[in-house]
Amino acid sequence: MSFTLRALTDLTEDDVAALASVLIDCVAGGASVSFMHPLPDPKARAFWRGLAGDVRSGDRVLLVAEDAAGIFGTVQVVLSQPDNQPHRADIAKMLVHRRARRQGVGAALMQAAEDAARAAGKTLLVLDTFTGDAGGRLYQRLGWQFVGTIPDYALHPHGGLGSTSLYYRRLA
Repeated sequence: MSFTLRALTDLTEDDVAALASVLIDCVAGGASVSFMHPLPDPKARAFWRGLAGDVRSGDRVLLVAEDAAGIFGTVQVVLSQPDNQPHRADIAKMLVHRRARRQGVGAALMQAAEDAARAAGKTLLVLDTFTGDAGGRLYQRLGWQFVGTIPDYALHPHGGLGSTSLYYRRLA
């Protein structure tokens, strides 16, 4: 699969629509990423519009994967942290549309996220993911360190409580 990665520095309405489509597909496919199924398009678009200020200010890096058909993957690096944690960033909403899974897109997005964090002077990354999902397997394959699980952390998008798994990665 041929695709490119790029960082968005501002969100156009076309970007918002494409990102909303990815988010809706991931939630429909069972991704536990803060939303319940069915995720209405206006709610998905509002989520992405709500991040625009942080993206413009540089408090958040928003990376996308795209091909000739448009954006089909994304990940965020939340650079803005409390005063006592300037060395750390959070990875958030690593999403790949079902049409492009198992083709190296997630790994490429995660590598780009690590590179963006390094460029911003970060030395530690943290993330959480729904226990047992494909994300956990990807993160472990990429060398992330498993910390533990929190039971009954969130609802699965199709219902039922599930655990979240915590990971970290030190950047050299």
